[in-house]
Amino acid sequence: MAVIEIERPRTADGGRAVAVLLAVLALAHVYWATGMTWPAADERSLSLATLGSVVSFGPAVVLPLAALEGCAAVAVAAHTRGVRGRGIPRLVTYAAAGGMLLRGAAGLVWIVIGRDGSGAAFPWLNALLYTPLSLVFGWMALRAAR
Repeated sequence: MAVIEIERPRTADGGRAVAVLLAVLALAHVYWATGMTWPAADERSLSLATLGSVVSFGPAVVLPLAALEGCAAVAVAAHTRGVRGRGIPRLVTYAAAGGMLLRGAAGLVWIVIGRDGSGAAFPWLNALLYTPLSLVFGWMALRAAR
């Protein structure tokens, strides 16, 4: 009987994917800081689709997020590459994992108790995109940190 061996993704690959995701998020926040709202029609629609409520996407709000995500992307990439003095990059990788897993857990709670049936975009995006991605990338970041 033939044994089929399934190759698991290497931890470094997961760390690279997490670093790329963080970099893409940073770039999206920089883009939104310019006043552009793609993929939504306006700032209110963007806010409702991404957060489920109306909040500012002005530079004072999104640029600090972009800086945090950009620094985290660099740290996770450094940890994944095995850069010397890995203490801080490893700590940041753990923090990124914790943040993503916390977001995923909050998303699960929101799916269970927060659905209002209004047909708005956020409940669907949260259930089908944000929460699963947060959990998967959080798990990959946790594995990369170890």
